Amino acid sequence: MTAAWAARARTGFVAPVFLWLGLTVAAPLALVFAVSLGESTQGAPPFEWSLTLSNYALVFSDTLYIGAFANAARIAATSTAICLLIGYPMAYAIARAPERKRGFLLFLVILPFWTSFLIRVYAWMALLRPTGLINSALQSVGLASEPLELIANEFAVHLGIVYAYLPFMVLPLYSTLERIEGSLVEAAHDLGATPSRAFWRVTFPLSLPGVAAGCLLVFIPATGEFVIPDLLGGPDTPMIGRVMWLEFFQNRDWPVACAIATLLAASLALPVVIADRLRATTR
Repeated sequence: MTAAWAARARTGFVAPVFLWLGLTVAAPLALVFAVSLGESTQGAPPFEWSLTLSNYALVFSDTLYIGAFANAARIAATSTAICLLIGYPMAYAIARAPERKRGFLLFLVILPFWTSFLIRVYAWMALLRPTGLINSALQSVGLASEPLELIANEFAVHLGIVYAYLPFMVLPLYSTLERIEGSLVEAAHDLGATPSRAFWRVTFPLSLPGVAAGCLLVFIPATGEFVIPDLLGGPDTPMIGRVMWLEFFQNRDWPVACAIATLLAASLALPVVIADRLRATTR
């Protein structure tokens, strides 16, 4: 009786979670996939239900979509690497700081979240434009004779993504590094390991779950990012999120846009599986 009651209790607690995931994740994805099998129309509604794979064939054959996918993956990967290079030392310093200071340091990391994401991107537009603060400062001190091209290029997109998603790298890294026992590093030192060797042989391997989590939290949303490429990037830096938006709202080709969204979701499942395997091997 007790075991049966416990099983029913677990089911009662878990059922709302699966119901929520079904309504907010599975059902929308199923609808998007269903629309991707339709055919575009010029009027309203913007598509007709059918069973055709022509939209997927178009995505795989058109260089615009292939290039946008490649650009998105490349920019997201390099931005994730930059976030890791910057975020790891930050998280390590916070984790090794005196306990009374850690709360304030973490507060500084999450402070940008107190401002709207869109406002922060617009602020970077004001800073990077030819008449913005950065170019004005460089020209005033003689480091530039004319305004630099700091916006409407890949540099601005990388800068915006790194700025926006750096906290998502720092927080899981800090959570992992903070739980690593200091006695393990001390033991490595007692056995003759130098500080750098102790870091690479003890600290870094134990922090790999945090590295994987941080990379996922940056890479996945950066791949489908729309606002930053649209406002800070230019026509020469198309990313798949912007192309998808154009298909939905400018071309009104919903089936093609849904096919792009389905392929994007399927492709982003691969890094999740890799990170899960990595986390399992480091346990």
